[in-house]
Amino acid sequence: MNIRSLTRGDGVVIGAALLLLIASFFDNLSYDDLPGDVDMPNLWESGPVLLSVVLAGLIAAGLVVAARALPQPRKVAGLELGAFGVAFAVFAAWSALGNVIDPVGSLDNITDGSKSPSAGTGLILALVATLILAGAAVATPLVPALQAPLIPAPKPAAPQPYGAQPPQGYGYPGAPAASFGGGQPQQAQAFGQGTPQAAPAPQQQAPAADFSPFWFAVPVTRPLFAEDGSPSPVAELAPGTWYLAVEQRGGALVAQTQDGRRGVLQDTSGIQRG
Repeated sequence: MNIRSLTRGDGVVIGAALLLLIASFFDNLSYDDLPGDVDMPNLWESGPVLLSVVLAGLIAAGLVVAARALPQPRKVAGLELGAFGVAFAVFAAWSALGNVIDPVGSLDNITDGSKSPSAGTGLILALVATLILAGAAVATPLVPALQAPLIPAPKPAAPQPYGAQPPQGYGYPGAPAASFGGGQPQQAQAFGQGTPQAAPAPQQQAPAADFSPFWFAVPVTRPLFAEDGSPSPVAELAPGTWYLAVEQRGGALVAQTQDGRRGVLQDTSGIQRG
């Protein structure tokens, strides 16, 4: 999971879920005529409120955040996790509203309405939390301000992208240019010993001669395809994360992820250079 792919809207969803969890430990009902030593049940002690408000809201937040953080979209019954999360969030808010309006349900029909309990502190806080949660889940895909990264991408502090990796191989800033295929011309000359050799076939999509590695970030999620031209993506680049461009092939870039995977980024429009 990539937490850098979370947005500000996801942060609001997480905050609302925490508020809902805190609210669940407060009173479900409020009754003025009870003695002071009588404890009212909290939201965990009411089955309908627990299932339709507390658990539904927490599940909604988990699905929304998981759908954003997972590298590949997951589906359940043909629907993405994010869609299920939005549906659960709206359902939790709707249920919380119903419980606040009528906290004791049909009990009002057999007792004096003036003596019936009202919504407690926990139930009111749960309504506020679920309304915020549902609003953020619905509005995040629509409001650009909520789509900004929750954790800003850090600027690269050193030219070496991954200090734990060995310096050999092209593409790392500061690495010698001869490291790519080093030693092959000398080996070919020693093997030939004056015998004319056929010129090697040029590589397809040769890298640009004046290219220098640089850091970049993508504006939206984009696939990274295998260098051999396979149509299946080898990785997915997410917004809010810096990647290293190690080679340019026409209008495409050969990029390296932070876990060492390499592939071709075919769509380079709108990328941000570091």
